[in-house]
Amino acid sequence: MLKLPTESDRPTGVILADGDYPTGRVAAALLRNARRVVCCDGAAARFLAEGGEPWAIAGDGDSLPEALAERYAPILRREAEQDTNDLAKAVRFSLNEGERRLVILGATGRREDHTLGNISLLADYMAAGAEVRMVTDYGVFDPIAGEAVFESRAGQQISIFTPDPATAISGEGLKYPLPPHLKNWWCGTLNEATGAEFTLRIAGCGIVYRLF
Repeated sequence: MLKLPTESDRPTGVILADGDYPTGRVAAALLRNARRVVCCDGAAARFLAEGGEPWAIAGDGDSLPEALAERYAPILRREAEQDTNDLAKAVRFSLNEGERRLVILGATGRREDHTLGNISLLADYMAAGAEVRMVTDYGVFDPIAGEAVFESRAGQQISIFTPDPATAISGEGLKYPLPPHLKNWWCGTLNEATGAEFTLRIAGCGIVYRLF
């Protein structure tokens, strides 16, 4: 079962992106409790200013002040290529270091185009072998493939997205019936859980959002 994140969770690997800094109760606790934090280079200055100590700083290096780049050179993992964004570089670094259970924070807000890109990339990270989720101040995104059971509560708002509109989808435990295919992004939004769990079956990959 895919549990909801809580304030008491102690994730082994957190990636902090350069969107809205985590201030929500759960998101801030996950950042505070993390064993290892990999900062995208644009997020490092704020994390350091808040008293954090990154395990590594990853990205192309263009958003990191030069003074910090020099000071933290031993943990700076710079990749100049521009085919992937800094978050993807941080995920790739973490996977190469053997860290496969990843919580991504700070990946939404500020830039709407970056938000959409970061959410959609969850499916790619899952395909690369990561057990990954994205936690915001308001909820949690989980990528899935096949069948999955989700922890929930009655009345909790649920949204489901499939990158490919031809993907077949079904499930139980939701208030509103699911169409066989989500032809547009909005088609699977604003559903509700009817109890303590719900099940989804996706013939391909999808991304599920649960509001806290």
